[in-house]
Amino acid sequence: MIRGIRPLLRGSTYAGVLFAYCGALASLPLLPFALLPALSWRTASESVQIVLVLLVWAVLVGVVGLARPVRRALVVSARRLLRVPLPNPVAGRRPSGSLGLDRWRTPLWLVLHMAVGWTGALASGVLFIMGLSLPGNWLGAEARASLFGTSVRVSGGWSWVVAAVCLLLAVAICVLVTKTLRWAAPRLLGPSAAERLALAAEREQLLAERNRIAHELHDSIGHTLTAATIQAAVAGEALSADPATARAAMRSIEESTRAALEDLDYVLGVLREEQSGTAPTRTLADLPELLDRLRHAGAVVEPELSGDLAQVQGTLSRAAYRILQEGLTNALRHGAGGPIVARVAAGPDGLDLTVVNRTGARTGPGPGAFPTSGHGLPGLAERVRLLHGEFQAGPDGTQHWRLAVRLPARASA
Repeated sequence: MIRGIRPLLRGSTYAGVLFAYCGALASLPLLPFALLPALSWRTASESVQIVLVLLVWAVLVGVVGLARPVRRALVVSARRLLRVPLPNPVAGRRPSGSLGLDRWRTPLWLVLHMAVGWTGALASGVLFIMGLSLPGNWLGAEARASLFGTSVRVSGGWSWVVAAVCLLLAVAICVLVTKTLRWAAPRLLGPSAAERLALAAEREQLLAERNRIAHELHDSIGHTLTAATIQAAVAGEALSADPATARAAMRSIEESTRAALEDLDYVLGVLREEQSGTAPTRTLADLPELLDRLRHAGAVVEPELSGDLAQVQGTLSRAAYRILQEGLTNALRHGAGGPIVARVAAGPDGLDLTVVNRTGARTGPGPGAFPTSGHGLPGLAERVRLLHGEFQAGPDGTQHWRLAVRLPARASA
């Protein structure tokens, strides 16, 4: 009994009892409508009329629970008063489960809420009044114990014992009411199986979109910063000796950073869940511009293009551009300054991409080493894997590094 009293000292139990009793009181306006069928059937016995009133009352309470705003209000109140972690109902989606039973969970909760609230209020109220009135014989109260037809009046010190038991029982009922509602709330007000699947699908789609955005941001911003850093170094060294080269490098920095800002604006709009414009799409048609920016950064790029690249469209073309961008950026960062070979071969079965560069210490203008996050190659491997392609990256002999990717034609969907 002491263990049952201890939870009452917590604020959540008081709030739970208040929640239960408020639910009982909220059903009172429907009681007059429940009395009408019983009043019209006066020939029925009193017990039948009571049962009829209770059934009609429960049906009316359950009908109120079919309204979606009611469920949302119940979820919010149960979360605050019962301290039950309930997510908000999914907006714009009606629960749909086996045989449509999920839509009846809220009406069942309302009926249970009303039944538990009234039962707890009446039982605890009677016991509480008995516990207060018996010791002083207030209101002419007295206690009697009956067994096998024999009735014994409880008086004197025993009245205090009975009063204490009544108060303890009232406390236990309050705790039981709160525990019952806390147990039922997640099962009747929580998300249904269909809603959980929908929420999981939405979360998976959101994570996939954010993962894609992370790849796009890494590819675009990483490439731009690498190229801009080297171009700035070229411009600084050529400013006095070759002003035309310095101006070309500065112009290339402006063009590349403008393109990166477009990508960044789109990414920030998505992350802030704002209405953003269409994502800037880079395809193999933008490959000459990418190679020009690398040349302005002082790199020697030798493209080897074969096949009909104009026929490469959609996801395949976009993925090929990002893969080449990341591969060329890595060659620019970590290469030894020699020529970078970029091969693109389009065939009927797919697309072959290869980037080969010399390895070793960087020569020429620019910093000798670039900080790296280590996400470049793993991100490329994941992108290729999602497109069901083949990925290879590693040393090619003693002085070269080779990145080779094959993307199947079905990735163009």
